[in-house]
Amino acid sequence: MKLANFPVLIPAFTARIYIEAPLAITADLLNIPFVSRAGTLISGANYRPPLRATFLHGSDFLRRDPDGCMVRLDVSSVARDASGALLRFSYNGVVAMTGDEGKIIRGDQNATTTGFGNAFVQVRFETDSPELKPLEDRMYVGSGRFIVEENRPIIVEYKISQVAAACEDDVSGR
Repeated sequence: MKLANFPVLIPAFTARIYIEAPLAITADLLNIPFVSRAGTLISGANYRPPLRATFLHGSDFLRRDPDGCMVRLDVSSVARDASGALLRFSYNGVVAMTGDEGKIIRGDQNATTTGFGNAFVQVRFETDSPELKPLEDRMYVGSGRFIVEENRPIIVEYKISQVAAACEDDVSGR
């Protein structure tokens, strides 16, 4: 059954962000730096404009809710795409602390790779690149997970989709 007038999600990007150990600023505020010049932001095969970028640097500020069940994300980073263009990739969102995601954020040694569904973000872009400028005028949302591999930095992976009006003929981005 199709629900009239509801937006649709168009798969757009996969972000893979390598992170360093959390830095405790206060009891309820953490900073998690990106591993410099690591991680990627890659568009889906049919998404326009195409994007293949590497994160140069970035940082995630996490603020715990008073009850400790959720953290609020505030992320800002810079990436360079294959043409050399720079873009700001920022997002805010929420992560549930009650499951395996909480173990990773707390630095628990027993943390394991998580599934999607407990971390959600809204993404924004800024750039001077004429080819990438359309990204600034779109709304994006994503669902994330953490990938844990022995003796490697933790990876935060987001599947990011464009929010768009339902349209029968166009599912490849606008």
